[in-house]
Amino acid sequence: MPTNDLYVNAPAQPVWEVPATGAARFSWEYDDGRERLLALYQKGKDKQWDGATRVDWSLDVDPYDPLGTPDEVLTLHGTRHWPKLTEKDKGELRRHYAAWNFSQFLHGEQGAMVCAARIVESVPDLDAKFYSATQTMDEARHAEIFGRFLHEKVGMLYPVNDDLRSLLGDTLRDSRWDMPYLGMQVLIEGLALAAFGMIRDTTDKPLPKQILAYVMQDEARHVAFGRMALRDYYKQLTDAELREREEFVIEGCYLMRDRLRGVEVLENFGIARKEAEELSERSEFLHLFRKLLFSRIVPCVKDIGLWGERLQKAYLDMGVFDLGDSNLDLLMTQDEEIAEALDRERFATEERERVAEVERAIEEGAG
Repeated sequence: MPTNDLYVNAPAQPVWEVPATGAARFSWEYDDGRERLLALYQKGKDKQWDGATRVDWSLDVDPYDPLGTPDEVLTLHGTRHWPKLTEKDKGELRRHYAAWNFSQFLHGEQGAMVCAARIVESVPDLDAKFYSATQTMDEARHAEIFGRFLHEKVGMLYPVNDDLRSLLGDTLRDSRWDMPYLGMQVLIEGLALAAFGMIRDTTDKPLPKQILAYVMQDEARHVAFGRMALRDYYKQLTDAELREREEFVIEGCYLMRDRLRGVEVLENFGIARKEAEELSERSEFLHLFRKLLFSRIVPCVKDIGLWGERLQKAYLDMGVFDLGDSNLDLLMTQDEEIAEALDRERFATEERERVAEVERAIEEGAG
């Protein structure tokens, strides 16, 4: 079924055009490169995988409870609206929230694919171009997988959130070559990683757990790439240039914290936008989710050298300043280990099933 037939609300425009700015850069130096970045490029080549075969698409998904969402985390739970909802209504609410979340993941991954391609074009160093080319393929695979999950398992999509679209546009319109790194690798990817991780670690549904674990294994490399490239480059910038980038980070963090609330879902259930915003703000789950969203962003921002007084004050205001001391390397290592453990578990199960099938065939033949 065409995607346009699955949108809850039609997108504002079928194709979004963002004017390209900045220069395409070529490098004629083909021998030298940063050892760490070339090692990451090699890992990016070695870790390519096929979403059609690594993910077990035969797993069933209940479209009215795709993620195993408990009542308590639904925004309407405990409000005056909850007693009016039938069990069917609650199933629809779960379906809409899952569709909204995974739709934003899908749109973000397409944005990441475009940004990675832009980095290939604009970054001056060939080693960074090499790695960005592997990331472009990763992001294409992620968009493919999220799109397939929404089409085949949920049967519903939401348009891109206005504020996610705004941050994507700001990232792509900036002519400075490092801004796709900062906007995508640090802010949007960091936010997505935290959201992926929260669902991955709480869902009891095997298919979305697989999808998110495998995507996060790739994203661990992407964030490492952004950290390496920006840490080296930002050491060379003036205080004024660093402040400009800190302002971009501050604005982007407030935008994501205040606007990614799924208010569109409640509006589709007949709740006025103002009340939907108020109900979302009172949600304990949303407050926890917001703090976790920054668990990947704050330590990365600090690591690349953007840690001026104004930025620190902004993170104090958001209540996430203490996350600056989080061990980002440990989080990324855990992301890789979880994906590998899922592979081992799945292949061991398949091997046991094959052995059992052979044994049954032998017994039937003997009988």
